[in-house]
Amino acid sequence: MTVTIYHNPDCGTSRNTLALIRNAGIEPVVIEYLKHPPDQAKLVDLIVRAGLSVHDAIRQKGTPYLELGLDSPTKTKVELLDAMVAHPILINRPFVVTPLGVRLCRPSELVLDILPQPQRGAFTKEDGERVIDENGERVKHG
Repeated sequence: MTVTIYHNPDCGTSRNTLALIRNAGIEPVVIEYLKHPPDQAKLVDLIVRAGLSVHDAIRQKGTPYLELGLDSPTKTKVELLDAMVAHPILINRPFVVTPLGVRLCRPSELVLDILPQPQRGAFTKEDGERVIDENGERVKHG
């Protein structure tokens, strides 16, 4: 069983997602996609398998999105994908691949839907939000 995370260690959501995977007793394949970006075919595969559009998978905040004119309605999906491959910071994160599916894990607890093993104990996100209780069960919010 392989679990893969396309990870950015500078991103809190990505760090929380990785920690939730490890809290299930899984040591994933960690791909630091800024150093080792996926090629266009792999990126398309991740986006399609996650059930997203290219627009859903592109990150705007903290990226050259506007500077590159990617907000133009005339930009095609191929042009957006080309930009994401050329500037991997434009790839939203983290994508996680498991035997149960692919998700863009924003928020990080979306990874729980595709983990093949249950959580092994309590988990609190970096911002202090409690996500998993002492019994390994999801904490209900709201």
